[in-house]
Amino acid sequence: MQPSPLLAIAIVFCLVASIAQAQPPTPRFKLVKKSVAYREVDGHQILADVYRPAGDEVRPVIVWIHGGALIMGSRTSIHPQVRRLAEEKGYAVVSIDYRLAPETKLPELISDIEAAFRWLAADGGKQFHLNANRTVVAGGSAGGYLTLVTGYRAKPQPKALVALYGYGDLNGEWYSKPSPHPRHNPRVISRQDAEAQTNGTVISDARQRKGNGGIIYLYYRQNGIWPARVSGFGPSTIAEQIAEFEPVRHVTKEYPPTLLIHGTRDTDVPFVQSTMMAEQLKKHGVPHQLAPIENGEHGFGGGDRKQIDAAYKTMREFIVKHLDGE
Repeated sequence: MQPSPLLAIAIVFCLVASIAQAQPPTPRFKLVKKSVAYREVDGHQILADVYRPAGDEVRPVIVWIHGGALIMGSRTSIHPQVRRLAEEKGYAVVSIDYRLAPETKLPELISDIEAAFRWLAADGGKQFHLNANRTVVAGGSAGGYLTLVTGYRAKPQPKALVALYGYGDLNGEWYSKPSPHPRHNPRVISRQDAEAQTNGTVISDARQRKGNGGIIYLYYRQNGIWPARVSGFGPSTIAEQIAEFEPVRHVTKEYPPTLLIHGTRDTDVPFVQSTMMAEQLKKHGVPHQLAPIENGEHGFGGGDRKQIDAAYKTMREFIVKHLDGE
């Protein structure tokens, strides 16, 4: 039986409306990208990609810090929600590289993050017409960890932080004991396999390494040696030395407002990492929100789509509030 013409028209209308609602809004601003070295160490340039609308108007900034267990990744992997928000609101986005482990150890890696903010407040801000006093920092996984680090180490201090499945503890059993999770044990990784991915050359973009560093990461997780190999600290002193770089130990009442989004079934970075941060933020009276994604894995896989969309809506509103508000 054929549908009536009116019913057919109604069906087509509903389909068109549904498709229209599914499409993201047309960007108000076109972002122009320029890559620039924000720091040079021993001849090695560390790059940032600056995205901003054309013109000389001074723009608020979202600083994006990529993830990858401090071993993998690069500045090219900006979260699409961050990019889309910047296009809608006319914000600048500064996505930074940093020297990667294990070739570079944790203290020097963190010094790159600090240097990026000094550059943003000086030459970078002048060159690209950026307001370094109006920044929100966001990142996922290890980038979420580094985002939380900026809350107590970056100068000028960010207005707010967004940590997606990040962590504030580096030496807990989740990282310092062999992982039982299948994601870290697809096959046994030998020391030789891991060492074959690096010749010791300093890099700040995993694309410069033989392989992307994933084999190194799996080897560290299978053997529970990530904290030691990434930090370079010895077994007798690591607990004391690494504490300086653990955000969960450095929350004070001056810490920036923070949004934490995390899957409750994350087997790469446990959900408890965000609840630990939330407890410290609450203890010190820091404005914060924790948005759990029920049954969400790392990156929210398996989580409820409506809940994920709601969390992203919260993220957008949180960023706008702190970049546009006084």
